Amino acid sequence: MSGFLAALVISFAVIFVAELGDKSQLMALTFATRFRPAPVLIGITIATAVVHLVSVGVGYGLGATLPTGWISLIAALAFFAFGAWTLRGDSLTDDEKRKAERSTGSAILAVGGAFFLAELGDKTMLATITLATQHGWFGTWVGSTIGMVAADALAILVGRMLGKRLPERAVKYGAALLFALFGAWLLVEALRELL
Repeated sequence: MSGFLAALVISFAVIFVAELGDKSQLMALTFATRFRPAPVLIGITIATAVVHLVSVGVGYGLGATLPTGWISLIAALAFFAFGAWTLRGDSLTDDEKRKAERSTGSAILAVGGAFFLAELGDKTMLATITLATQHGWFGTWVGSTIGMVAADALAILVGRMLGKRLPERAVKYGAALLFALFGAWLLVEALRELL
């Protein structure tokens, strides 16, 4: 598998899983109750593309300056932390929900602005930085952006079809397990290079 394709597939999978049960999915559901799905997805896509472009820039820069064994070790620890963060759960605060419901400007601008601010420092941004230290920046950027948009589109679709949220407990434990598996894989890689 080429470097671009590997970065795209891995980034898509990791970010899709990271986004499951995240507050961004709850925001997407909230916005979809007020606006049509298309402008909501366009706003999410624009905000995600910008945040993840910054993330891969930071991660790729770090990857070029740090030894790969230590990067793998740090990435493994980060993925274990992401798994624990996922188990802890994310929820939309009443203030965030009110802001989403009150938005009066263009749907794309409202959704894009809210998602941009919500994603700064979020686990998906940190996961994208981590992935970019290991893989090519372009494939990581494209894969992480598509993964996040796909997860949020799934939330909108399921929310509109069923009128209720995804089973939170199953999503939470499944996502945490996948993060732990990614972390274990990176830990094995790190130990091979460092020992």
